Amino acid sequence: MLGAAEYHDDRVAGVVEPFVRTDRAVQTRGAETTQATTKRLLMKRRIQRGLCVAAVAMVAAGPLAGGEDAGDGRREGQTPMRGWVKTGALSAPEAHQAAAASERFVFAIANRVVAKYDRATGKRIAQSRGEAEHLNSGFLWQGKLYCAHSNYPKMPEHSDIKVLDPESMELTTLKGFGASAGSLTWAVWHDDRWWCTFAFYGAQNARTYLVEFDEQWREQRRWRYPPEVVERLGRASVSGGIWRDGMILATGHDAQEIYCLRVPVEGSVLEYVDTVPAPFTGQGIADDPATGGLVGIDRKNRKIIFAGPAPPGRAARP
Repeated sequence: MLGAAEYHDDRVAGVVEPFVRTDRAVQTRGAETTQATTKRLLMKRRIQRGLCVAAVAMVAAGPLAGGEDAGDGRREGQTPMRGWVKTGALSAPEAHQAAAASERFVFAIANRVVAKYDRATGKRIAQSRGEAEHLNSGFLWQGKLYCAHSNYPKMPEHSDIKVLDPESMELTTLKGFGASAGSLTWAVWHDDRWWCTFAFYGAQNARTYLVEFDEQWREQRRWRYPPEVVERLGRASVSGGIWRDGMILATGHDAQEIYCLRVPVEGSVLEYVDTVPAPFTGQGIADDPATGGLVGIDRKNRKIIFAGPAPPGRAARP
């Protein structure tokens, strides 16, 4: 018999004391690595510049320019700047931190467990086994579910990435960061790099930052989140994020909105593009391969929420 999901108090801590990362490999960033990273970003920027400029210019107008119509109100290869609307929901008591999806299943992520649901029937199939204290966003890649994890709100902070085998439902540790500056809230693999956000809360949430790691977990660069995002977080922090169409889509703790960001060629602050409505009440989001949309959660009502781009001619409403 499947056991009940376990939950921890997720109240936001007032102040998080700074804690210095002790991993020397993470701290070391040589001039050669920095130059290579800058060159790679410059090349990517030439490709993406047209997309991002067009997206910003078209926010007020509604439809986006560029590419072929994808048939769902967006253009191929572009994030819908009108926002996202709810297309479905699935009740899941474990929908406490985040959601993720495959073609056949959806996953509800709580602090200590991950539950697998059949998306056709809505029935819970299994729950994860393995130690976890504070799971956050989930990212499905090559048949495995990777979850950001920390010991929040304990001090000193420790973070790692957990990996779930959807077949055995065994939860193990992929990467341990040891003592970390901030608590890991989302981590994804993109463009042959790991992208990880370490969050601070309360009066120090402006210190929240995104790190780019290479395949050997050597830090390449890091960026803080822009003030346009931080001012909307209250005393909470960034809870979720994914790469989509050349931009980072990030979420906060409870607001029904998504922050569209870009990685700058130079500088230590992510570039703010826009804030768009979404049907999720913050927390972790993920791509939905079955629909091409997104999945997230309604934490208060314990539901997994499915979302698609807002139809042409109207903006999304929370």
